[in-house]
Amino acid sequence: MSDTPLQPFGPPAGLPFTFPTTVNPQTVITIFFWMVIVYWTIYTIVAIYHWLHYSHRSAIAVPAIGIHLAVSFLLASYAVSGLV
Repeated sequence: MSDTPLQPFGPPAGLPFTFPTTVNPQTVITIFFWMVIVYWTIYTIVAIYHWLHYSHRSAIAVPAIGIHLAVSFLLASYAVSGLV
């Protein structure tokens, strides 16, 4: 084995651009999670509308929708809270 310390890898020589160093990864993750929440909200609203409009068993649909919204809210708030 060699006694010389390992050297870090540099970017490929043919890379035509450099990655920005001013973008905070936390900001990128926050924007990603907000996009997921917005997509989930739109999808849930459409699903709830169709379930209530076309369902013949609304007595089951309303509690199921309520439980879905409560559990989803708890999971989403936990995801964006930053608690580990």
